[in-house]
Amino acid sequence: MRVNTPNEHDVITTPNAEMTRLATPSRGSRELSTWTVRMAPGTQGPAHSVDREQVWVPLSGTLAVASGDAGASGAEPALVGPGQAAVLPAGEVRRISAGTEPVEALVCMRHGGRATLPETGEARTIPWTE
Repeated sequence: MRVNTPNEHDVITTPNAEMTRLATPSRGSRELSTWTVRMAPGTQGPAHSVDREQVWVPLSGTLAVASGDAGASGAEPALVGPGQAAVLPAGEVRRISAGTEPVEALVCMRHGGRATLPETGEARTIPWTE
């Protein structure tokens, strides 16, 4: 067994959120990547797809999750709060937003995934999953 306590090297900040690695291949996990996401009120991530299934579990606040055609078109999102889980299929375009209060969520997926921006087709590794 291994117990991980995040340090400053595990925190990755983007314009939309702050991700903190908890269990990833670089932190001793062989199969899964798990991290927390913190988003400020009104923050919205870009529309993108991930080539791995992801599970998002809000710990505080409410996530607005638009996926599939809604993720690509900006249609009405599903609201996901504490005690719920959003299961996002691999390859499905999604856009995740914070509501009117800060959001913290736990996210888990099989490690090694890549995110793709639908407008450009550009694929990137996801650094907080490594």
